[in-house]
Amino acid sequence: MWRKHDDSRRNFLGLGVGAGAAAALAACGSSGPSGSGNSGGAGGSATYWSLSGEPGEPIRQAAIERFNAANPSSKITPTFFANDAYKQKIKTALGAGQGPTMIWGWGGGGLKSYVDGGQVEDLTGWFGENAAVKDKIFPSSFGAATVGGKIYAMPIETVQPIVLFYNKKVFEKVGVQPPQSWGEIMALVPKFNSAGIAPFSLGGQSRWTNMMWLEFLLDRTAGSDVFNRVFAGEKDAWSDPAVLTMLTQVQDLVKANGFVKGFSSITADSNADQALLYTGKAAMMVHGSWSYGIQQASGGTFVSSGGLGYMNFPPVEGGKGDPANTVGNPGQYLSISSKATAEAKDTAKKFFSTTLVDDAEVKGWISSGGVPIIKGSDAQLGASPDADFLKFVYDTSAGAKTFAQSWDQALSPTAAETLLDNIAKLFQLQISPQQWVDSMNGVIGK
Repeated sequence: MWRKHDDSRRNFLGLGVGAGAAAALAACGSSGPSGSGNSGGAGGSATYWSLSGEPGEPIRQAAIERFNAANPSSKITPTFFANDAYKQKIKTALGAGQGPTMIWGWGGGGLKSYVDGGQVEDLTGWFGENAAVKDKIFPSSFGAATVGGKIYAMPIETVQPIVLFYNKKVFEKVGVQPPQSWGEIMALVPKFNSAGIAPFSLGGQSRWTNMMWLEFLLDRTAGSDVFNRVFAGEKDAWSDPAVLTMLTQVQDLVKANGFVKGFSSITADSNADQALLYTGKAAMMVHGSWSYGIQQASGGTFVSSGGLGYMNFPPVEGGKGDPANTVGNPGQYLSISSKATAEAKDTAKKFFSTTLVDDAEVKGWISSGGVPIIKGSDAQLGASPDADFLKFVYDTSAGAKTFAQSWDQALSPTAAETLLDNIAKLFQLQISPQQWVDSMNGVIGK
């Protein structure tokens, strides 16, 4: 599910694509709808709706062409939409019972709304019968495909964890090492400030950038259970003491001038937050793995000269969370319409079990600068000039016991907007941690 801060780079930035061009291509696309949706026709033919634009559309189109060539009697007909148009079109079509056989999405809150409306097929039994297919996919990617303990979507395409990036040259200049704990993060803040360098870059006006801090800190402090209870709609789930601890830690960092001055006026869309890191005006930045491509495209020789460092977010002293866990985009997702014909459903499931997990699919996403959701794809990353970073992303994603989906995607649109609004106020010190908890408890399940 996508929110008002709809920065499509979060799902579709190829490493070799210039940042501005990638953002425009991913968000806009050039291929519009070619016909009305239906849930499958005669002879097992099926329909597929997804997003237009580079780098995803040509890879998705190639997958469908491979499948159709091998299955001429049960072809798939794709329709590609620009991002915003897709979100509205798919919602309307499913509500009218006229959706496609296969529904591309982000999992989480959007998928839950489909499940609540009885609009998508329960795939739990199918995955049980096709364990070999499930075993090819990162286990951590199934979290955002699961609602009420049942699987309603096939994890597909790529993984994009959130990463702690740092400027190696700045660290050398100040004579310090990358932080290995929350305590070390806080200890670094005055050292960088004394050197006239912002400890952390942050495009705070975009709000979802701030959210990444809360996601990691809550995981490291409490593990995944607290947010799982929020997602499940448990009353007052935000009232867990670990939430107040996490919120207080965030405000402690703000009060210590841990972020660049004026961060609440900086937008992620402008990539000004990225520029602060590669120009050495900020020492560190918590951002999505797609940031690598932006810095590579816009930072001159910063990346190629070895100036960029990266690591998983460090543990919090005394925290219950596994430091191997990560947050971000654990994949993209395909569901099957519950209104589709039995023949169309069978075609979709064959597509799932063959084409979407084949070698050509893996190669396609790697060529776009992505890290496929498929186990063992790391063996093909070595040929890339960005192999070290891609292997880091692969290892982080494959090694995570929990790959938590971005909160604003996991929650409903109503809860997500309240979340983002309250996070902005928290970082601007306009509300207390307890006020944040009270406000968020009010939208649980909405």
